[in-house]
This record gives sequence, structure tokens and C-alpha cells, in this order.
Amino acid sequence: MIKREGVAIMARQASENLRSHIKRCESFSKKAYRCPAGVLTCGWGHTKGVTKETTCDEATAERWLTDDLAPVVAFCNGIKQLNTQGRFDAIVDFAFNAGIGNLKESTLLRLIRGGASDKAICTELRKWVYANGRKLDGLVKRREWEAAQWVK
Repeated sequence: MIKREGVAIMARQASENLRSHIKRCESFSKKAYRCPAGVLTCGWGHTKGVTKETTCDEATAERWLTDDLAPVVAFCNGIKQLNTQGRFDAIVDFAFNAGIGNLKESTLLRLIRGGASDKAICTELRKWVYANGRKLDGLVKRREWEAAQWVK
């Protein structure tokens, strides 16, 4: 439970739809590798503490995914405009992928909090498709999924 404007409401959680989407986008890797952004990654997008020698099994990767999503879910529960599961999942996925710090400093978050139109928010989401200056098809597809969830 969280309180919004003095009223207790149920905190949202990452849906199974979102978890499945993240797993499809990230692909499981039992050995550490460098993602297109150059970050050492293992499991399903796990980066914290990963070294070249890091390995995991699917059970460990599942725990990492839950742990990695927790601070993103907590932060996103504080954004009152994420008032549907689709909007919540879209922004949790964005922050999981782009980084919660990037979300916090983004025009995207300012638009959401400012009550911008769905079109403006989806347009802003679709700008986040570059890694190291290269447009990546995987990021284009990910942002399209997020935009579709936003307007669900």
C-alpha cells in the first residue's frame, strides 16, 4: 500500500506481461557479455556487480530480475500519472532499460508529470533508440512496445 493525496492505494507491481517482455528483449545469457551500450551484462539485463567472469543459471537470473526491478517499481509507484497497468509497465520497462537516473532527469518524466498528451509521451519515448550514437532496432522495437502499453 502507498498513500497518494492522503488515500491508501495498492502499489502496482511489474506484470507478468512486462517480465516476459523484458526477458524477450534482454535474452538470457548465463555468461557475462557487453551489451550494445558497452555495459557488462548477465542473466536478463542484470548489470550490478557483473564482471567478465560472472555466470548465472536461470534461477539466479530470475532473482536478479526481481531485485533489479524493485527500485524501478518503487520509484514508478510514486508517479501518480501511471494510473493504468499499461502505463506503469511502459515506464518501468523504460527505466529498467535506460536507467532510473535517466528517467528521473528526462523530458519524458516531465511530460508525464505535466499531463502531456499520449501522443507527446509516445513521441518522446520513441526518441530513446540510440546506444553509443547508433540507432538500434532492438531499442526501436522496445520503445514501440512501451508506446503501445502506454495507450492500452
